[in-house]
Amino acid sequence: MLRIKFLLALAVFCLTSTLSFSQDGFVSNWLQTVDKAKEEQPHWITPVATTTPRLEQEYRYDQFWQTNSKHVTTDNYDGGKGVELIPTEKTEIIFNLPAYIDHNNSKVKNGFGDEAFLLKYRFLSANEKKGNYILTGFLGATIPTGSHTNGAKDATITPTIAYGKGFGNFDGQGTFGITWPTGDTKLIGRTYSWNNTLQYRLLKKIWPEVEFNTTRYQSGPNDGKTQNFITPGIIFGRMNLVGRVGLSVGGGFQIATSQFHTTNHNGILTVRFPF
Repeated sequence: MLRIKFLLALAVFCLTSTLSFSQDGFVSNWLQTVDKAKEEQPHWITPVATTTPRLEQEYRYDQFWQTNSKHVTTDNYDGGKGVELIPTEKTEIIFNLPAYIDHNNSKVKNGFGDEAFLLKYRFLSANEKKGNYILTGFLGATIPTGSHTNGAKDATITPTIAYGKGFGNFDGQGTFGITWPTGDTKLIGRTYSWNNTLQYRLLKKIWPEVEFNTTRYQSGPNDGKTQNFITPGIIFGRMNLVGRVGLSVGGGFQIATSQFHTTNHNGILTVRFPF
């Protein structure tokens, strides 16, 4: 509960700070840059699980319920999400807060996961009037700050390419990335992640979607194995709250389609406050 209260307090702080100082010269100029960056790209919604190639500025909180082969559900508070900022017209920086992981198992210690960061650079983009497409590069990193066994033993680096194309109310967004540990590669292993999302916009603010999430493992305990999920979901937004602050709420349900899978029938809740 303390973890949830802290995250909610941080969200309120971010939102009220933006509102309170929106008339300041520096902040005003920065927010104009944010608006211009958003206008130069498609106005799709960020998928439930797949990281969008779009540049977005928001505070985000996710909640995961992940069920293992023994039908024990692990509660993942925050899902490793946090604050997303647009400092320039072509870049975004994400500061992800460490998730708190409750295993619901007396034999496994609960605790915080690793700190993570993500830098986006948008190579190409056009809004709905000029082509409705986007191409972006990511560089992600994690720091081994997790408690007990809730994080990796070494830092990781994840270069990713992200893409998207829209056709009227329909759009497809996807990413392909490789995660390299900075040490103990044979123990931790590399992962190759390919995620794709198909969305359709209904009544301006309803976004049903289906995601295809694939992970290929190299080295490590799952060497040579592939895990696939189909994730149907829906997002409602963006709804205006106050000033430039909005709200998007959604959820999804991950269903394993591969013989090998570490979890199955996983629930996802996502809440975003774009500003």
